[in-house]
Amino acid sequence: MNARPLTLSDAVAEFVHDGDTVALEGFTHLIPFAAGHEIIRQGRRDLTLVRMTPDIIYDQLIGMGCVSKLIFSWAGNPGAGSLHRFRDAVENGYPHPLEIEEHSHAGMAVRYQASASGLPFGVLRGYAGTDLSQLSPTIRWITCPFTGEELAAVPALSIDVSVICAQQADRRGNVMMWGITGVQKEAVLSAKHSVVLVEEIVDDFTPHVNAVVLPSWTIDAVSVVPSGSYPSYSEDYSERANDFYAQWEGISRDRVAFHAWMTNHVLETKDHAAFMESLTAIGVTT
Repeated sequence: MNARPLTLSDAVAEFVHDGDTVALEGFTHLIPFAAGHEIIRQGRRDLTLVRMTPDIIYDQLIGMGCVSKLIFSWAGNPGAGSLHRFRDAVENGYPHPLEIEEHSHAGMAVRYQASASGLPFGVLRGYAGTDLSQLSPTIRWITCPFTGEELAAVPALSIDVSVICAQQADRRGNVMMWGITGVQKEAVLSAKHSVVLVEEIVDDFTPHVNAVVLPSWTIDAVSVVPSGSYPSYSEDYSERANDFYAQWEGISRDRVAFHAWMTNHVLETKDHAAFMESLTAIGVTT
């Protein structure tokens, strides 16, 4: 099946359902904030979210009651502090209890790789000497049949839909991203369905250093959403909104302030363009 052009609203409506396991991947840049906001607008519930480095968009999804479980390896507001809505859910069960399943970065990467490769599990040395396996049923120990070495085994991730950002798609539905690419490729190949937000559609790709091309048959939907990664960035298209990350620290600490912000800028905006306009209206640089 080749990628179809869909609006982001239609893509979320078709592919993200209550109870799904969803990965919104991105590392430092190309983080699909616009898709997270659309999931919130459409009122999805009981989601299991997967990501190596959940940041503000996962804080928002958790705080708005969309999430029942988080599978991750590190969580925080990069350069600014904690994720306070995430902490409130874990520590106080607000807005409802949140189950967590924690791994190291290496463990999550191996789980993605196993899933993308169609394997039931992956192996790594990374948990040797730690007690994390005593706390998690998703870490087991196996003996290498060739060397006799004890290795950690972790199950492949089972993902219903992965959502990523990229810079470009061509008119045939192929997608190209470049810069810091993280595990977006593995996330797409791991999922039953995938949605990609792009800055623009082009006739042909121009080669870039460290570029990754995802062929159209790996993707279900391509949505053109300029600045869809804001407040993160898309290399060669936008810059990281560092002030936004710093301001979120204060907004997210208070439940009332958080819900007021989310109502004004997400629930009462119809799409990502309107979200960006709402920030500009209060003097936020976008």
